[in-house]
Amino acid sequence: MKNFLIAVLCVSGILYTQAQEKRPKQLEREAREDIREGNRLYNELKFEEAEVAYKKGLSKNPNYPNASYNLGNTIYQQDRNKEAIGQFELVEKTFTEKMSKAEAYHNMGNSFMKEKQWAKAVDAFKNSMRNNSKDDETRYNLALAQEMLKNEQDQNKDNKDDKNNKDDKKDKKDNKKEQDKEGGDEEKKEDKNDEKDKGKDKQDDKSDQKKNQDEKKDNKDQKQRPNQLTPEQMKQLLEAMNNEENKTQKKLNEQKAKGKKIKRAKDW
Repeated sequence: MKNFLIAVLCVSGILYTQAQEKRPKQLEREAREDIREGNRLYNELKFEEAEVAYKKGLSKNPNYPNASYNLGNTIYQQDRNKEAIGQFELVEKTFTEKMSKAEAYHNMGNSFMKEKQWAKAVDAFKNSMRNNSKDDETRYNLALAQEMLKNEQDQNKDNKDDKNNKDDKKDKKDNKKEQDKEGGDEEKKEDKNDEKDKGKDKQDDKSDQKKNQDEKKDNKDQKQRPNQLTPEQMKQLLEAMNNEENKTQKKLNEQKAKGKKIKRAKDW
């Protein structure tokens, strides 16, 4: 009985070992079948179903760089460009052959082009050319990406210049408003001073009129009563008349010198 149990255990161990040895091979075989199915679906343009098949095969055996590359292509065909870029970056690191690396970089560049990331597309195509300098399609795509990048840079420069011009115009407009405001305030101040001067002139005129009236009255009194003024009074009267005449002449000269007020010129 004991020997029988030992024999059973030995047989079970052998069968388990054989099963374990067959398991990786079986998974590898199943993975190849899934990947072939993915290729068939891809060729039929059934990209969503192909993506499922590739992921199923890679889950069983991830050591299939070509399957990873094809998975990136199915994602790219579905316009999920950012995911495709990540997949191609992952694949490029696993490829060892230059031709395979060139293909990965080429498709990575195409994904960047779809995203309008021209600078990154240029870098990707350049990396592709470094691994395969004879690929005319990559060379064409590189030239196209460089042209698009140049156009973008020129457009950004034009937009920046337009913005700067608008800012300059705004600053000039603001400065003009400020200058006009200062000019208006200055003119108002000058007008106030003129009004003040006019008021002062009116007061002086009233004072002069009063003095002239007094002088006329004195002259009238003098004519009416000439014999009533003493020589000293006559002398004082003549001096007063001369002083008034000098004041009047001085005032006239000041008014002539003052002239016409000049307004501030507009600065446009």
